[in-house]
Amino acid sequence: MSSGLQRRRVNNAAASSSSSASAAAQNSADQAPSSPEEKPFHSEAFAGENGHKIAFDPRDMQDGDERAKQPRLTLMEEILLMGLKDKQGYLSFWNDNISYALRGCIVLELALRGRISMQRDPSRRRLPLCDRPIEVVDEHLTGEVLLDEALKLMKTSEKMSVAAWIDLMSGETWNLMKIGYQLKQVRERLAKGLVDKGILRTEKRNFLLFDMATHPVSDTGAKEEIRRRTISILTARTVVLPATPLMPEEVPFRYLRSVVMVCAAYAANVLENALSSLGHDARDRAFGRVDELLGDYSQWPFAASLGSSTGGVGVNLAQEVLDELNSNKDKELQIEVVAAALNVFTRLDSIL
Repeated sequence: MSSGLQRRRVNNAAASSSSSASAAAQNSADQAPSSPEEKPFHSEAFAGENGHKIAFDPRDMQDGDERAKQPRLTLMEEILLMGLKDKQGYLSFWNDNISYALRGCIVLELALRGRISMQRDPSRRRLPLCDRPIEVVDEHLTGEVLLDEALKLMKTSEKMSVAAWIDLMSGETWNLMKIGYQLKQVRERLAKGLVDKGILRTEKRNFLLFDMATHPVSDTGAKEEIRRRTISILTARTVVLPATPLMPEEVPFRYLRSVVMVCAAYAANVLENALSSLGHDARDRAFGRVDELLGDYSQWPFAASLGSSTGGVGVNLAQEVLDELNSNKDKELQIEVVAAALNVFTRLDSIL
């Protein structure tokens, strides 16, 4: 029986006595100095233009500062946008890889944002890279629905490996107890997010027997920027990534993030869409280059050689990524998760 029900069933005298005792306790509490633990919520104030004080929660300001350092589009959104037909607004019906690759991008994005990392246990090195357990190190929400949903699952679940998480979020499991880990309607939810960001628009198209919502590209500049970045990574002798609205200068791991995007597009079988402007031979060389990048960055430590690459492409790329790693020494366990997810991508064909 709850305490609330017990209080309702006492007689009037007991209730009066209890009320008097409560009042006395309240008076003594008012006279006693308050302790810091009694104030879980902390607010501050600043003077507005009209002189009035405006209260705010400092945590909101911190979240705003963090989001200003993140790219406008997540890795999942970039891969989906790369795969969408510009005018028709839908993905190829024959693409079996993109669903699994998008779940892998969720893990990659969480790692790049510093939310998850490899478990800090030296004995993990005895396991293959993609089978090492990961853990949540920062449970603050990102503001992206799919990322936050995955983060909550990881926070409340047992510790599992990168490969296990990608499998579970894709529904690739025979364990009925873990079927609830599958993230559903990922492509549609990502498309709606891009509509909210002004990149896509929503239309209805008739496909003989049924109508289907499609999402043609409305901001062609965003998709063109992704194409330029992809071509630069795969074809330029010296890779330069200028600051853009999609990828501001403040974004951490800008070069590594771009390498990861290209490798994820390759695994999702949408890379060819970004290379359509290249000639046949140049396209073949670009595919050879991304295969090399995937091999180098699916190991930990990364195996990229400084100052050398096949065909003289991206000779500075390995150094740029190394500089980013040296500037973030405390995040090595998080970047190890990135390598593990790319390692899963190298086995994608055999998985599916």
